[in-house]
Amino acid sequence: MGDRGDLTDAQWKRLEPLLPVSNGRCGRWRDHRQVVNGVLYRIRTGVHWRDLPERYGPWKTVHQRHRRWSADGTWERLLRRIQAEADAAGEIDWDVSVDSTSVRAHHHAAGARYAPPPAIKGGSAQAVRAARVWAELIDRPAEVVREEALGRACGGFTTKIHLSADGRCRVLSLVITPGQCADRTQFEAVMDRICVPRLACGRLRTKPDSVGADKGYSNRRTRRYLRRGGIRHVIPEKADQAANRVRRGSSGGRPPGFDKDRYKKRNTVERAINKLKAFRAVATRFDKRGYVYLGTATAAALVIWLHS
Repeated sequence: MGDRGDLTDAQWKRLEPLLPVSNGRCGRWRDHRQVVNGVLYRIRTGVHWRDLPERYGPWKTVHQRHRRWSADGTWERLLRRIQAEADAAGEIDWDVSVDSTSVRAHHHAAGARYAPPPAIKGGSAQAVRAARVWAELIDRPAEVVREEALGRACGGFTTKIHLSADGRCRVLSLVITPGQCADRTQFEAVMDRICVPRLACGRLRTKPDSVGADKGYSNRRTRRYLRRGGIRHVIPEKADQAANRVRRGSSGGRPPGFDKDRYKKRNTVERAINKLKAFRAVATRFDKRGYVYLGTATAAALVIWLHS
Protein backbone atom coordinates (compact mmCIF):
# COMPACT_ATOMS: atom_id res chain seq x y z
CA MET A 1 0.00 0.00 0.00
CA GLY A 2 1.45 3.35 -1.03
CA ASP A 3 1.67 6.56 0.94
CA ARG A 4 -0.47 9.58 0.11
CA GLY A 5 2.70 11.56 -0.66
CA ASP A 6 4.06 9.05 -3.21
CA LEU A 7 4.42 10.01 -6.85
CA THR A 8 1.35 9.44 -8.98
CA ASP A 9 1.57 7.49 -12.23
CA ALA A 10 1.39 10.73 -14.23
CA GLN A 11 4.18 12.34 -12.21
CA TRP A 12 6.35 9.25 -12.43
CA LYS A 13 5.86 9.14 -16.19
CA ARG A 14 7.41 12.62 -16.39
CA LEU A 15 10.37 11.79 -14.15
CA GLU A 16 11.27 8.26 -15.22
CA PRO A 17 13.00 9.15 -18.53
CA LEU A 18 15.14 11.76 -16.76
CA LEU A 19 16.65 9.52 -14.07
CA PRO A 20 20.14 7.96 -14.29
CA VAL A 21 20.40 4.48 -15.78
CA SER A 22 22.78 1.69 -14.86
CA ASN A 23 25.89 1.27 -17.00
CA GLY A 24 25.75 -2.50 -16.45
CA ARG A 25 29.21 -2.67 -14.82
CA CYS A 26 28.41 -1.89 -11.17
CA GLY A 27 25.24 -3.85 -10.61
CA ARG A 28 21.68 -2.73 -11.11
CA TRP A 29 20.01 0.25 -9.46
CA ARG A 30 17.24 -0.58 -7.03
CA ASP A 31 13.84 0.43 -8.44
CA HIS A 32 14.02 4.21 -8.85
CA ARG A 33 10.35 4.81 -8.12
CA GLN A 34 10.52 2.98 -4.78
CA VAL A 35 13.66 4.87 -3.72
CA VAL A 36 12.43 8.29 -4.87
CA ASN A 37 9.19 7.78 -2.96
CA GLY A 38 11.27 6.89 0.09
CA VAL A 39 13.28 10.12 -0.23
CA LEU A 40 10.11 12.18 -0.63
CA TYR A 41 8.52 10.47 2.39
CA ARG A 42 11.47 11.42 4.56
CA ILE A 43 11.54 15.01 3.25
CA ARG A 44 7.82 15.42 3.86
CA THR A 45 7.74 13.89 7.35
CA GLY A 46 11.24 14.60 8.66
CA VAL A 47 11.64 11.11 10.15
CA HIS A 48 15.03 9.51 10.86
CA TRP A 49 16.38 7.64 7.85
CA ARG A 50 16.39 4.46 9.90
CA ASP A 51 12.65 4.86 10.55
CA LEU A 52 11.62 4.74 6.89
CA PRO A 53 8.76 2.27 6.30
CA GLU A 54 9.85 -1.09 4.91
CA ARG A 55 7.85 -0.57 1.71
CA TYR A 56 10.59 1.82 0.49
CA GLY A 57 13.32 -0.80 0.79
CA PRO A 58 16.53 -0.61 2.83
CA TRP A 59 16.87 2.81 4.47
CA LYS A 60 20.57 2.92 3.70
CA THR A 61 19.92 2.53 -0.03
CA VAL A 62 17.44 5.42 0.04
CA HIS A 63 19.81 7.59 2.06
CA GLN A 64 22.82 6.91 -0.15
CA ARG A 65 20.84 7.56 -3.32
CA HIS A 66 19.71 10.92 -1.94
CA ARG A 67 23.27 11.84 -0.96
CA ARG A 68 24.63 10.86 -4.36
CA TRP A 69 21.99 12.77 -6.30
CA SER A 70 22.46 15.81 -4.07
CA ALA A 71 26.21 15.75 -4.75
CA ASP A 72 26.16 15.24 -8.51
CA GLY A 73 23.32 17.67 -9.23
CA THR A 74 20.68 15.10 -10.25
CA TRP A 75 17.93 16.77 -8.20
CA GLU A 76 18.82 20.11 -9.76
CA ARG A 77 18.74 18.67 -13.28
CA LEU A 78 15.31 17.17 -12.65
CA LEU A 79 14.04 20.52 -11.40
CA ARG A 80 15.45 22.34 -14.43
CA ARG A 81 13.81 19.86 -16.80
CA ILE A 82 10.38 20.25 -15.21
CA GLN A 83 10.81 24.02 -15.35
CA ALA A 84 11.74 23.75 -19.03
CA GLU A 85 8.54 21.82 -19.75
CA ALA A 86 6.47 24.44 -17.95
CA ASP A 87 8.21 27.26 -19.83
CA ALA A 88 7.62 25.55 -23.18
CA ALA A 89 3.91 25.35 -22.31
CA GLY A 90 3.87 29.04 -21.34
CA GLU A 91 3.04 28.20 -17.72
CA ILE A 92 5.77 30.26 -15.99
CA ASP A 93 4.92 33.77 -14.80
CA TRP A 94 8.22 35.62 -15.21
CA ASP A 95 7.32 38.38 -12.75
CA VAL A 96 9.86 37.05 -10.25
CA SER A 97 10.18 37.86 -6.55
CA VAL A 98 13.23 37.32 -4.33
CA ASP A 99 13.47 36.77 -0.58
CA SER A 100 15.06 34.56 2.06
CA THR A 101 14.00 32.51 5.06
CA SER A 102 15.85 31.25 8.12
CA VAL A 103 15.71 27.56 9.01
CA ARG A 104 16.44 26.30 12.50
CA ALA A 105 19.11 23.62 12.47
CA HIS A 106 18.58 20.62 14.71
CA HIS A 107 21.52 19.79 16.97
CA HIS A 108 21.98 16.61 14.90
CA ALA A 109 23.03 18.84 11.99
CA ALA A 110 26.23 19.87 13.79
CA GLY A 111 29.56 18.10 13.97
CA ALA A 112 30.13 16.94 10.41
CA ARG A 113 33.76 16.28 9.61
CA TYR A 114 34.84 18.02 6.44
CA ALA A 115 34.95 15.83 3.39
CA PRO A 116 34.02 16.62 -0.22
CA PRO A 117 30.70 15.29 -1.56
CA PRO A 118 31.06 11.62 -2.60
CA ALA A 119 30.90 12.31 -6.34
CA ILE A 120 33.80 14.79 -6.16
CA LYS A 121 36.29 11.99 -5.53
CA GLY A 122 37.99 11.01 -8.76
CA GLY A 123 38.39 12.84 -12.02
CA SER A 124 35.29 11.94 -14.01
CA ALA A 125 33.29 14.63 -15.79
CA GLN A 126 30.41 14.03 -13.37
CA ALA A 127 32.75 14.50 -10.40
CA VAL A 128 34.15 17.75 -11.79
CA ARG A 129 30.65 19.07 -12.40
CA ALA A 130 29.59 18.17 -8.87
CA ALA A 131 32.53 20.11 -7.42
CA ARG A 132 31.71 23.13 -9.58
CA VAL A 133 27.99 23.06 -8.70
CA TRP A 134 28.62 22.90 -4.97
CA ALA A 135 31.26 25.64 -5.16
CA GLU A 136 28.85 27.94 -7.00
CA LEU A 137 26.11 27.39 -4.45
CA ILE A 138 28.22 28.67 -1.55
CA ASP A 139 30.33 31.11 -3.59
CA ARG A 140 33.68 29.45 -2.87
CA PRO A 141 36.42 28.03 -5.12
CA ALA A 142 35.91 24.30 -5.62
CA GLU A 143 39.26 23.42 -4.06
CA VAL A 144 38.47 25.15 -0.74
CA VAL A 145 34.86 24.14 -0.21
CA ARG A 146 34.54 23.67 3.55
CA GLU A 147 31.34 25.54 4.37
CA GLU A 148 28.33 23.59 5.59
CA ALA A 149 26.00 26.64 5.56
CA LEU A 150 25.51 26.67 9.33
CA GLY A 151 25.75 29.82 11.40
CA ARG A 152 24.53 31.77 14.39
CA ALA A 153 21.67 34.26 14.11
CA CYS A 154 18.90 35.63 16.34
CA GLY A 155 17.10 32.32 15.98
CA GLY A 156 20.14 30.38 17.19
CA PHE A 157 21.85 27.68 15.10
CA THR A 158 20.45 28.37 11.63
CA THR A 159 20.76 28.03 7.88
CA LYS A 160 19.32 30.62 5.52
CA ILE A 161 17.64 29.74 2.22
CA HIS A 162 17.76 32.50 -0.41
CA LEU A 163 15.35 31.92 -3.29
CA SER A 164 13.50 33.37 -6.23
CA ALA A 165 9.94 32.40 -7.12
CA ASP A 166 7.80 32.87 -10.21
CA GLY A 167 4.35 34.47 -10.16
CA ARG A 168 2.73 31.11 -9.40
CA CYS A 169 4.59 30.61 -6.11
CA ARG A 170 7.12 28.06 -7.39
CA VAL A 171 10.85 28.12 -6.68
CA LEU A 172 13.06 29.08 -9.61
CA SER A 173 16.46 29.10 -7.86
CA LEU A 174 17.94 28.31 -4.47
CA VAL A 175 21.08 29.29 -2.57
CA ILE A 176 21.90 28.32 1.02
CA THR A 177 24.17 30.22 3.43
CA PRO A 178 24.88 30.40 7.16
CA GLY A 179 22.01 32.00 9.09
CA GLN A 180 23.79 35.30 9.74
CA CYS A 181 24.35 36.04 6.04
CA ALA A 182 22.65 39.27 4.88
CA ASP A 183 20.04 39.02 2.13
CA ARG A 184 21.59 41.66 -0.10
CA THR A 185 24.90 39.79 -0.38
CA GLN A 186 23.22 36.82 -2.08
CA PHE A 187 20.90 38.64 -4.49
CA GLU A 188 23.19 38.27 -7.49
CA ALA A 189 23.87 34.61 -6.72
CA VAL A 190 20.13 33.89 -6.60
CA MET A 191 19.50 35.74 -9.86
CA ASP A 192 22.44 34.10 -11.61
CA ARG A 193 21.04 30.67 -10.78
CA ILE A 194 17.80 31.33 -12.67
CA CYS A 195 18.46 29.28 -15.80
CA VAL A 196 15.54 27.50 -17.42
CA PRO A 197 16.55 25.38 -20.45
CA ARG A 198 14.65 25.46 -23.73
CA LEU A 199 13.18 22.17 -24.87
CA ALA A 200 13.85 23.18 -28.44
CA CYS A 201 17.21 24.61 -29.46
CA GLY A 202 17.98 28.01 -27.99
CA ARG A 203 19.65 29.81 -25.13
CA LEU A 204 18.76 29.32 -21.47
CA ARG A 205 16.07 31.64 -20.12
CA THR A 206 17.87 33.63 -17.41
CA LYS A 207 16.20 37.03 -17.56
CA PRO A 208 12.83 37.56 -15.83
CA ASP A 209 10.33 40.19 -16.99
CA SER A 210 10.53 41.98 -13.64
CA VAL A 211 11.86 41.48 -10.12
CA GLY A 212 10.25 42.40 -6.81
CA ALA A 213 12.06 42.47 -3.46
CA ASP A 214 11.71 44.08 -0.04
CA LYS A 215 13.78 46.86 1.55
CA GLY A 216 16.52 44.44 2.55
CA TYR A 217 17.65 44.48 -1.09
CA SER A 218 17.62 48.26 -1.46
CA ASN A 219 21.20 49.23 -2.28
CA ARG A 220 23.17 50.64 -5.18
CA ARG A 221 24.83 47.38 -6.12
CA THR A 222 21.53 45.53 -6.51
CA ARG A 223 19.92 48.31 -8.54
CA ARG A 224 23.02 48.62 -10.71
CA TYR A 225 23.00 44.87 -11.36
CA LEU A 226 19.36 44.97 -12.46
CA ARG A 227 19.83 48.05 -14.66
CA ARG A 228 22.83 46.46 -16.32
CA GLY A 229 20.69 43.43 -17.17
CA GLY A 230 17.81 45.57 -18.41
CA ILE A 231 15.46 44.07 -15.81
CA ARG A 232 12.55 46.13 -14.48
CA HIS A 233 12.42 46.02 -10.71
CA VAL A 234 10.33 47.16 -7.75
CA ILE A 235 12.36 47.59 -4.57
CA PRO A 236 11.17 50.14 -1.97
CA GLU A 237 13.73 52.68 -0.82
CA LYS A 238 14.79 52.66 2.83
CA ALA A 239 13.88 55.74 4.90
CA ASP A 240 17.51 56.60 5.70
CA GLN A 241 18.50 56.25 2.04
CA ALA A 242 15.67 58.56 1.00
CA ALA A 243 16.62 61.11 3.66
CA ASN A 244 20.26 61.03 2.59
CA ARG A 245 19.28 61.51 -1.06
CA VAL A 246 17.10 64.52 -0.18
CA ARG A 247 19.83 66.00 2.01
CA ARG A 248 22.29 65.91 -0.88
CA GLY A 249 19.94 67.90 -3.08
CA SER A 250 20.45 67.69 -6.83
CA SER A 251 23.59 65.58 -6.41
CA GLY A 252 21.52 62.92 -4.64
CA GLY A 253 19.85 61.91 -7.88
CA ARG A 254 16.25 61.00 -8.59
CA PRO A 255 14.21 58.64 -6.40
CA PRO A 256 13.95 55.11 -7.78
CA GLY A 257 10.70 54.26 -9.53
CA PHE A 258 8.16 52.32 -7.49
CA ASP A 259 5.05 50.54 -8.77
CA LYS A 260 2.71 49.79 -5.85
CA ASP A 261 0.55 47.41 -7.87
CA ARG A 262 3.55 45.36 -8.99
CA TYR A 263 4.94 45.32 -5.45
CA LYS A 264 1.75 43.64 -4.23
CA LYS A 265 2.78 40.58 -6.23
CA ARG A 266 5.84 40.13 -4.00
CA ASN A 267 3.70 37.98 -1.72
CA THR A 268 4.25 35.15 -4.21
CA VAL A 269 7.73 34.49 -2.81
CA GLU A 270 6.33 34.41 0.74
CA ARG A 271 3.78 31.83 -0.36
CA ALA A 272 6.52 29.84 -2.11
CA ILE A 273 8.45 29.78 1.17
CA ASN A 274 5.34 28.52 2.98
CA LYS A 275 4.99 25.71 0.44
CA LEU A 276 8.65 24.81 0.80
CA LYS A 277 8.47 24.76 4.59
CA ALA A 278 5.47 22.44 4.51
CA PHE A 279 8.16 19.78 4.10
CA ARG A 280 9.41 19.11 7.61
CA ALA A 281 12.94 18.17 6.59
CA VAL A 282 13.19 21.62 4.96
CA ALA A 283 11.52 23.59 7.77
CA THR A 284 14.02 22.09 10.23
CA ARG A 285 17.47 21.14 9.04
CA PHE A 286 18.54 17.65 10.12
CA ASP A 287 21.22 17.08 7.43
CA LYS A 288 24.81 17.52 8.59
CA ARG A 289 26.20 18.24 5.16
CA GLY A 290 25.25 21.41 3.34
CA TYR A 291 25.04 19.83 -0.10
CA VAL A 292 22.64 17.17 1.23
CA TYR A 293 20.36 19.81 2.75
CA LEU A 294 20.41 21.73 -0.51
CA GLY A 295 19.39 18.52 -2.28
CA THR A 296 16.56 18.13 0.24
CA ALA A 297 15.27 21.64 -0.50
CA THR A 298 15.65 21.11 -4.26
CA ALA A 299 13.71 17.85 -4.16
CA ALA A 300 10.93 19.60 -2.21
CA ALA A 301 10.83 22.34 -4.86
CA LEU A 302 10.63 19.64 -7.55
CA VAL A 303 7.56 18.12 -5.87
CA ILE A 304 5.89 21.54 -5.76
CA TRP A 305 6.44 21.93 -9.50
CA LEU A 306 5.08 18.44 -10.18
CA HIS A 307 1.94 19.15 -8.14
CA SER A 308 1.34 22.42 -9.99
